[in-house]
Amino acid sequence: MMHALRLHPGDELMGSLKQYCSDNKLAAAYIATCVGSLKAATLRLANADRDRPNEIKTYDQRFEIVSVVGTISCEGAHIHLGLADATGASIGGHLISATVFTTAEIVLGEVPCITFDRQFDDATGFKELVVVRRQDVNILRPAVAGAALVALGIVLGRRTR
Repeated sequence: MMHALRLHPGDELMGSLKQYCSDNKLAAAYIATCVGSLKAATLRLANADRDRPNEIKTYDQRFEIVSVVGTISCEGAHIHLGLADATGASIGGHLISATVFTTAEIVLGEVPCITFDRQFDDATGFKELVVVRRQDVNILRPAVAGAALVALGIVLGRRTR
């Protein structure tokens, strides 16, 4: 299932995505696409490990959103953001927060048969993704569903002869 939303000037990107997932009870979602612009962003830059935290930088300037990818659920989010400034120079990193300038047009995909959980991983020092198969959702795999439809077609075809 797909979800679409638009954020408005002044909306906070990370908080709005978390709120949307919570309001719509999305247990496992991913960002399919996002376009728009920001007027400020706080990013955690790369190169952290368990004993050395990443540098966190705040940018108070306008950016075009060129990429947003990540997993998100009611339990938390892991989102990376790519931005371009007025000269076309790019920056990117792990999204901490960002404020919408004109718009953020977002499409989320939902994976209904699993839940994205977040649990502390001692090896990395971060809350990391744990994928849990949901027991309350019964979705046939495409191959099984296709085989069932073929079998049904054969049975129904024999009844009409």
